[in-house]
Amino acid sequence: MKHLLGAHVFVNGGVDSAIDGGESLGFTAIQLFTKNNNRWFQKDLPEKEIIAFKEKQSKSNIKVVVSHDSYLINLCAKDQENLEKSRKSFLDELNRCEQLEIPFLNFHPGSHGGQGEEEGLKIIAESLNIAHEQTKGYKVLSMLEATAGQGNALGYRFEQLKKIIDMVDEKERMCVCIDTAHIWAAGYNIKDAKEYKKVIKEFDEIIGLDLLKCLHMNDSKKDLGSRVDRHDHIGKGFIGIEGFTNIMNDKKLEKVPKILETPKGKDQKEDLENIAVLLGLVKK
Repeated sequence: MKHLLGAHVFVNGGVDSAIDGGESLGFTAIQLFTKNNNRWFQKDLPEKEIIAFKEKQSKSNIKVVVSHDSYLINLCAKDQENLEKSRKSFLDELNRCEQLEIPFLNFHPGSHGGQGEEEGLKIIAESLNIAHEQTKGYKVLSMLEATAGQGNALGYRFEQLKKIIDMVDEKERMCVCIDTAHIWAAGYNIKDAKEYKKVIKEFDEIIGLDLLKCLHMNDSKKDLGSRVDRHDHIGKGFIGIEGFTNIMNDKKLEKVPKILETPKGKDQKEDLENIAVLLGLVKK
């Protein structure tokens, strides 16, 4: 398989169970939560889990692991208490990734809560600088995820992601994830073949394809420019088969890990179905 493909996997028990799950499903790339995604903090990872995680991954076919941070974290929260909690929780997420040797911590930039977009972007960069200052020498990269721009969410334009990176002191610790459903909802037309090429060219000119380290492969339940974040199965939403055909046959994106965040049951059979659809789009 040329493409690194997989999905967000469940952690059942120890964090190393994510590797078991991903391997059993034949994934070559996975995403996971290193702790409960609806908690600020959780007890430290036991040493035996850390060792088991690293050993299992080294023996598996999983080449890329991405961690997604807690949904509570908002690195530009208007409320000072929430901002401090977010910053401490983000630091904890970086620590967990570094312990597990996970190379990427994916996060939504934040929601400005009425402070204004420019102020919000500045606070996000400040939050990242604080976290990076306390984690000197870490290998894990902070991965900004492009958003749909729902409510006061930032990161729905490539220019906003670039502004954050420009204000981060240790730029070498930054990278980007494109979520297909998010950028579609934000107004980037990846369905039309000509428009798709323009979008990728725009990303490359503004941010640089060298910083694109992950693609979240999600169809969208909402139409182009809706600014509403709702994921759907591949080919079942408004992006449709056309949009994913563009991505799966783009040589420039061939080596970028592609990870599903589509609806699923515990056995994740829907992920296997979606991956089969994606692979079926690759032109021989």
